[in-house]
Amino acid sequence: MEIQIQSIHFKADRKLIDHINEKVGKLNHYFEGILNSEIFLRLDKSDNAENKVVEIKVMVPGNELYVKRQCKTFEEAIDTGVDALTKQVKKYKEKTIGH
Repeated sequence: MEIQIQSIHFKADRKLIDHINEKVGKLNHYFEGILNSEIFLRLDKSDNAENKVVEIKVMVPGNELYVKRQCKTFEEAIDTGVDALTKQVKKYKEKTIGH
């Protein structure tokens, strides 16, 4: 699976990129038909401490799975987003294999 990471208006450090690749890469364990994924990282302009926004798009045959999370850290947003996507991927796999 190809993983594209786009950090908007800042440069993501190597540690964060490695964390994203590790977490998002694990989605392949649940469904090997994932085509690619796009991750968008950006800082929300609010005064709120939870100003790290992560959007993850996962392309599967004939569909696109999507999740958006806003947390205090990018790592936390990635972790909770991947947890939600894991459920979506499993559900998608059940639907496609069940047919």
